[in-house]
Amino acid sequence: MHMTKTTIWAASAAAAVLLAGCEKAKQTSGGTGGGDGTVKLITLDPGHFHAALVQKRMYPDVSPTVHVYAPEGNDLKMHMDRINSFNTRADQPTKWESKIYTGPDFLEKMLKDKAGNVVVLAGNNARKTEYILKSVQAGYNVLADKPMAITPKDFELLKQAFETAKQKGVLLYDIMTERHEITTLLQRELSRFPKVYGTQEKGTPDDPAVTKESVHHFCKLVAGKPLQRPPWYYDTAQQGEAIVDVNTHLTDLVQWETFPGVTLSPADVNVVNARVWPTPITLEQFKTSTSQGEWPDYLKKSLDANNVLQCRANGEFTYALKGVYAKVSVLWNFQPPAGAGDTHFSLMRGTRSSLIIQQGEAEGYKPALYVEPRRGTGVKPEEIGDALKEAVAEINKTYPGIGFEKHETGWRINIPASYAIRHEAHFGQVTEAYLGFLKNHNLPAWEVPNMLTKYHTLMEAYKKSR
Repeated sequence: MHMTKTTIWAASAAAAVLLAGCEKAKQTSGGTGGGDGTVKLITLDPGHFHAALVQKRMYPDVSPTVHVYAPEGNDLKMHMDRINSFNTRADQPTKWESKIYTGPDFLEKMLKDKAGNVVVLAGNNARKTEYILKSVQAGYNVLADKPMAITPKDFELLKQAFETAKQKGVLLYDIMTERHEITTLLQRELSRFPKVYGTQEKGTPDDPAVTKESVHHFCKLVAGKPLQRPPWYYDTAQQGEAIVDVNTHLTDLVQWETFPGVTLSPADVNVVNARVWPTPITLEQFKTSTSQGEWPDYLKKSLDANNVLQCRANGEFTYALKGVYAKVSVLWNFQPPAGAGDTHFSLMRGTRSSLIIQQGEAEGYKPALYVEPRRGTGVKPEEIGDALKEAVAEINKTYPGIGFEKHETGWRINIPASYAIRHEAHFGQVTEAYLGFLKNHNLPAWEVPNMLTKYHTLMEAYKKSR
């Protein structure tokens, strides 16, 4: 499963290139427009703040003119307010020029106009897969926020979209921001040093060898301001349940870290169990989050006898991937404790040590990476320490300044503050990576098969949770 050190560091260098910023995109082919060699963005029906975060910064060779096609309404207003806030901020303001079309035929108009060559999708997920398929059928490249499908029926359309994208010569890609988080990058790197990690344990359904848990909040600050959610965000028929929404990230990381560079297929997946459960949301909380003082009709079916919304926001499942058992869990609370935010826990268990990301109160709610020797394996802790010293020296060639120190359970990896990039900035990193793929007109060979495997896994968990 693990690569040789030569292969490891070739891959590591590639990861560093993505982290620092890929080469910028020029002209793409496949009937995508942009005859002057400039990437031209189109934003289709934006309803999630992630659509705006793609434009939080400017990119060389990306036109400052962005065409927006959307229905009139609060979703569009909030999107444009965010773009305008980026344009008017004091520190490094952006220079986006938005050309907006809001007719009822906005989708058909976008498909016909060919005003750009990359469609950015982040919004209500009820129609997202349809938007993806129609965009690639029209010859557009697509950069889509997760999830690209929220039901098994959607997944059938998504498979068709990937096949069409291949035929049309366009690139369909989902925004996996968590690959750019530094503790995750280093957890992946350290797992490839056999003297530190050993080999990947298989685990069991009751004791998975890989565990990832993500805690999110409906009410939080984004770009320094209270986040206003659209009311439909609380309807899992439109947003998707956590088991197919945020778990897209966790399932992606299981694949990306445990089998780096390996092409996977649905045959490699066996979902053992899955469950969903609700987060209670009061009308007062709903009003705080959405500025709406009444329940919309589509949420009334999920109200209990006390007029509290039972939002099916939490989900987890256990599965085997090429025989390695993993468990992924997503929990949604209304708001975080004071000073906290969304948190992430990640465990990878090797035969010599475990690599653990914690983000709790002890870490000041900032992610920290630990290396813990496995007890009862006959491996002496000092052997792991010596191996870790060698590994960190090698890692410093790609990530200068990384260190480690003794910790009560083993060692803590010391990471310079300059690597601690906020989640919002990861959207720019993903976009830069995508622009690099556009320039070469190619994705890594494993990306599309693994995206399909990822969504297959989510849909199997969705069905199992029923």
